[in-house]
Amino acid sequence: MLNFKNIEISDKKLIDNCLQNKQSRSCDYCFSNLYAWQERFKTLFAVVHDTLFVKFEDKNTTYYMFPVGKMSLKKAFELLENDAAQNSIELKIKAVSESMWQQINKEMPEKFSYFPERENFEYMYFTEKLINLSGKKLQSKRNHINRFKAENPAWEFSLISTREDCYDCWNMLKAWENENSATSDPSLIYDFKASELMLKHFDELGLQGGMIKINGRIVAFSVGEPLDSETFVVHIEKAHRDMNGGYTIINQQFAEHIAANYLYTNREEDMGIESLRKAKLSYQPSELLQEGVVILIL
Repeated sequence: MLNFKNIEISDKKLIDNCLQNKQSRSCDYCFSNLYAWQERFKTLFAVVHDTLFVKFEDKNTTYYMFPVGKMSLKKAFELLENDAAQNSIELKIKAVSESMWQQINKEMPEKFSYFPERENFEYMYFTEKLINLSGKKLQSKRNHINRFKAENPAWEFSLISTREDCYDCWNMLKAWENENSATSDPSLIYDFKASELMLKHFDELGLQGGMIKINGRIVAFSVGEPLDSETFVVHIEKAHRDMNGGYTIINQQFAEHIAANYLYTNREEDMGIESLRKAKLSYQPSELLQEGVVILIL
């Protein structure tokens, strides 16, 4: 039986212990995202025999995540099926990678169907490419950075290393929210809350971050963390709307100063937002990490 509950910051060690067994570079299987976005998705978790089970809601539908831990896949899926039946809901597992689906279909053939979801594909980049922005296709990015530096000779990059730095970034985050408050995107309020929680619990979550300042004023900042030995994930990236090249330079500087020791940088999904998709594709991803939904065949 699965006894689901809310995620507390004190649950990090327990959940991370299970996530050590993950076989995915997906940002979904990361404590910081599970914790910071739980209000948006009404996320709940349970741990049974060192295996993590996650239940959440999206667009008025209840989903589970792929169980991660030491329990056998068949046993874990039996628990998911029982929980779904007890709650009179259809068993749907979201954030399932291609390799996860292959594992499911191999061990439980013809029992489930798989449906890729393009809006949840995650953008993977070679970190070296984000640092050097080499090649003709990234010429415009180099131009943006050169323009930024020319227009702002007093710019500097520095690490987020103190509680005061986090507070200063939070003030910039509030200003960013006000700048973008006119948008019709309903996810903005949850994006702000998730970013706020990550700044509030920056040290406890084991996050790393950097800021672009001009004459002491923060104009852009970014926050992320290692996903595994090869992959660094970017959770937050914010820049003032009136700062030409702000997003471009924080992206490049963050990669150079924080993520440089990792082969890949995961810049998460585009959520189906066309402008965000265009921006992420413009950096020439090395791979789109496919994710989809697995549904029990009735």
